[in-house]
Amino acid sequence: MDVTIRPMHVGDVPSGLRLCRLSRWNQLEEDWGAFLASPDGGGWLAEREGTAVGTVTFLRYGPCFSWLSMMLVDPDARRAGVGTRLLETALDALAGDACVRLDATPLGEPLYRRFGFSGEYEVARVKIGVTDGRFCPDPETARPMRSGDLIEVLARDRQVFGADRSSLLASFYRRAADMAWTAHRGGTLRGYCFGRPGHLYRQIGPVVAEDAVAARDLVARCLAGQPGTELAVDVPRFSPEWTGWLESVGFTVERLFLRMRRGHWPYPGLAAHQYAIAGPEFG
Repeated sequence: MDVTIRPMHVGDVPSGLRLCRLSRWNQLEEDWGAFLASPDGGGWLAEREGTAVGTVTFLRYGPCFSWLSMMLVDPDARRAGVGTRLLETALDALAGDACVRLDATPLGEPLYRRFGFSGEYEVARVKIGVTDGRFCPDPETARPMRSGDLIEVLARDRQVFGADRSSLLASFYRRAADMAWTAHRGGTLRGYCFGRPGHLYRQIGPVVAEDAVAARDLVARCLAGQPGTELAVDVPRFSPEWTGWLESVGFTVERLFLRMRRGHWPYPGLAAHQYAIAGPEFG
């Protein structure tokens, strides 16, 4: 197959969205912009006869690690080496980075292992359709996030995530303030959550909390404000208490991902406090 690889630009977003729709992925134009309009990101496009047949993007989280994502290949162009060439191009460009991480689907995992990635932990995408009145949480358990909360929230997030993703989370807040909540005990921050819209469903994440009870309070408050909506949450499988609660209120597993890493990451953060990730495209 005669395929060329070139840098991807903001003007190529419609091509990326077309590939998303072919693969039934959830991303919107604003999600692509997080990579292509950011000085910390970028991407590459695979073309055949002027038509996009594949993409890959990256986002650098400062000196801590780079995140690789949006590995998409047109179904008609699969098993022809397009994904391999895109991954080679991306890793060559990121060769000076100490650590590269990603979330792999079962289909993509063997490719990443061939390039030296190893598994960290499993993530499950769980989904729910929210019916009116299904969630009636105690209004004292969490409150809507205010713009003034962001300084404290983002400082805590740097500790938990192990890198600075302030720009990304601030963009989530602008896009879906109704999905951003905080939980406090006294004057102490117990946790927070963000969310964002999508093509197929809305997505809650990240959810960061001191324990599963705080995570439950945040997600229940968020869901209570989304009647008639389908939502997804990407959940690291650390806490049986947390996954058990999600199952008990009606979440079902749609698919699994494996978080993977290549290279040394000296700032592992506090993974046990991440009850939901921002999404496999963002980490």
